[in-house]
Amino acid sequence: MTGPSSDTPLSHINAAGEAAMVDVSTKAAVARRARAAGRIAMSAEAFAKVRDAQLPKGDVLGTARIAGVMAAKQTSALIPLCHPLVLTDVQVRFTLDAALPGVRCEAEVRTVGQTGVEMEALTAVSVALLTIYDMAKAVDQHMVIADVRLLEKHKAEG
Repeated sequence: MTGPSSDTPLSHINAAGEAAMVDVSTKAAVARRARAAGRIAMSAEAFAKVRDAQLPKGDVLGTARIAGVMAAKQTSALIPLCHPLVLTDVQVRFTLDAALPGVRCEAEVRTVGQTGVEMEALTAVSVALLTIYDMAKAVDQHMVIADVRLLEKHKAEG
């Protein structure tokens, strides 16, 4: 999981120095997987209302899970140089963490394709956490979304 060295040309820059989508047409389609995570910290009151399903907007975690799945599927519409991908699986999981207090989110995305799904996993986590923020903001306008990061990316060796 390392980036290009300073001697390696950037893959999203064409010969004219312009941003460009990477041509993956010569790459083999292989199974790919990525996991990302993040968290949202909130007041104890907001945490209790999320935990106990007591917010007026409804099922916060259920809605955020669906939002994360939908976001993963729309990543190429949001991030200009991402390839549109057929995703074979998107899982969004939440852990209530009283020590924050808040919610931890992890997303795992899979495909069989010519390019990875790390942006889809990161997008799923980001939008899921934003959805929690949106649904709980009536109780706490000072929530903090943090530590959104790629945990792992994997490609089947072919």
